[in-house]
Amino acid sequence: MNDGINPLQLVLDASPAVLFVYLILMLSSVVSWVMIVQRWLVLSSANRGVESFEQRFWSGMDLSQLYKEGSQMQKENMQVVGMENLFRAGFREFMRLRQQGSVDKEAIMEGAQRAMRVAYAREEAKLDKHLSFLATVGSVAPYVGLFGTVIGIMNSFLGLANQAQATLQVVAPGIAEALLATAMGLFAAIPAVVAYNRYSSTVDSITGSYITFSDEFSSILHRQIHTG
Repeated sequence: MNDGINPLQLVLDASPAVLFVYLILMLSSVVSWVMIVQRWLVLSSANRGVESFEQRFWSGMDLSQLYKEGSQMQKENMQVVGMENLFRAGFREFMRLRQQGSVDKEAIMEGAQRAMRVAYAREEAKLDKHLSFLATVGSVAPYVGLFGTVIGIMNSFLGLANQAQATLQVVAPGIAEALLATAMGLFAAIPAVVAYNRYSSTVDSITGSYITFSDEFSSILHRQIHTG
């Protein structure tokens, strides 16, 4: 066992170029895991927000009362996110234009829908935040690791030039150093790819719910303005 290769010792003894690769991959892995956990918290909160708000919205509660509840939550420093922000943006603009009296019905509807589109774009940006970083790590990390592997193997072969006899004992540390770079590249890339694919699917599902709600809410407002 004492004659085995110590991974930590390989890192400490690595050439500057390979050591730089190690550091990049380790940093990428750490940041990726931070983003993975942070995105999980955000998307889980968004999913709960969709379920909670849809239950309140379709319970038959008066829209003005629902809007007041959201305003009260904001006053109490409670977070209002996701679908409720779409509702609040659309309803606020709808009521503002309707109270002016001089604005025609179609202009009121267009204003409410425009406000919801702006709110949707903001919510979508919040959900998509940092996913591009995970995608970048997932696609680039294996190549960075491969670069370290190539450098490590080149160093091993160049080291043979100074040896009278080529033996496995001479080249083994360099080869192990090179393969460690590949392993670290995969270690950084695989979780990032899995998380990106999973979270992208979750974002699509949530934003799909937002779009469906916006259409349904627009229909409700349309009926209200033409029957009120």
